Amino acid sequence: MKRSDARILTTHVGSLPRVGGLDDLIIDRERGELIDAGEYAAALERATREVIARQIEAGVDIGNDGEMPRADFASYIVQRMTGFGFGGTIKRPLPLDAQKYPIWFDFISNSRRRRQNVYTRPQAIAALHYADMSGVTEECAAFQRALAARADGFTETFMTAVSPGFAACTLMNNHYDSHEAYVFALARELKKEYDYIASQGLILQIDSPDIGMERSGHFQDRSLSEFLSIMEMHIAALNMALADIPEEKIRLHCCWGNRDGPHAHDVPCPDVLPVLYQARAGALVLPFANPRHAHEIEAFRTQPLPSRMALIAGVIETTNNYVEHPEVVAERIQRAVTCVGDRTRVLAGTDCGFGTLAGDAFTTEDVVWAKLASLSEGARIASRRLWG
Repeated sequence: MKRSDARILTTHVGSLPRVGGLDDLIIDRERGELIDAGEYAAALERATREVIARQIEAGVDIGNDGEMPRADFASYIVQRMTGFGFGGTIKRPLPLDAQKYPIWFDFISNSRRRRQNVYTRPQAIAALHYADMSGVTEECAAFQRALAARADGFTETFMTAVSPGFAACTLMNNHYDSHEAYVFALARELKKEYDYIASQGLILQIDSPDIGMERSGHFQDRSLSEFLSIMEMHIAALNMALADIPEEKIRLHCCWGNRDGPHAHDVPCPDVLPVLYQARAGALVLPFANPRHAHEIEAFRTQPLPSRMALIAGVIETTNNYVEHPEVVAERIQRAVTCVGDRTRVLAGTDCGFGTLAGDAFTTEDVVWAKLASLSEGARIASRRLWG
């Protein structure tokens, strides 16, 4: 995994706008509507090429395929595993923000263009088995084809995959005897996907927002100590799945939910850092641009980042349409470097993805590319100041 040895490198969290009408095709497919396979394949190929080009034009150093084939970053595994289905009786709990701020929740629920229902999704109704690898193999191959079509490219490439812990929190368990048994079953099967992505020469990014957002979601009725114990179990399962991949080929993303909401009940970042430090990962990807958690970058002064890890600090917000000024970006990067204490172990990123749910973004497509361009310019400013 590249570090900022000569300048601050830039990246993002993973999901980007599904361009060229691809989001409509994906949502139609998710709703069970018939779509033309040829039209979908052509749209996916065009979209993958375009998001690669737009990242490179914006100056992104470490890029990906923008998660073009996926409806979202978690439930895509339903298409790749057997054992999921509908008919379960367990419901995903509403987060505390939705309960405590009902006017906001009603507003946000009714204002999205083609909002996916994240509270009614397939559940585990039988033993899980990741038998058909075609989904991940085709996604990797499509990404590599699009990269090969360009004379220029990224400094490094990555691909995302959901963590066992978050998959267990968003796809309810109606089969296994316990939450722990379910998480470890997911870990055993997801290992196949993780290993394949790493075998293709890609940095593996694990998306694990459960460690942040599920304190006020799935585990809102637990004490903080109970929640942290459960998250340690989630990390243990993840580490088992990552056992055969070098740590320096893995980055771990944690956040508090990619929504324009109050976030008033988020668990503080310093509370979960000790859990994150237990992960087999060469970098942590954390959000520090948003107004709820920006100050928590200071936690690295008293809870030092392990020497084996780098920090990909979120310095660009992903739920609004402000284009951050490059000077603001540079200031955030410099603050992160000061708190970590090592410029080479800080990379500049975004707080979360821009297209977490296909067809349901908070930031418009044109603003996304402007934000990424500002990220790159801010990194150049910070690099001049940090390296002279």
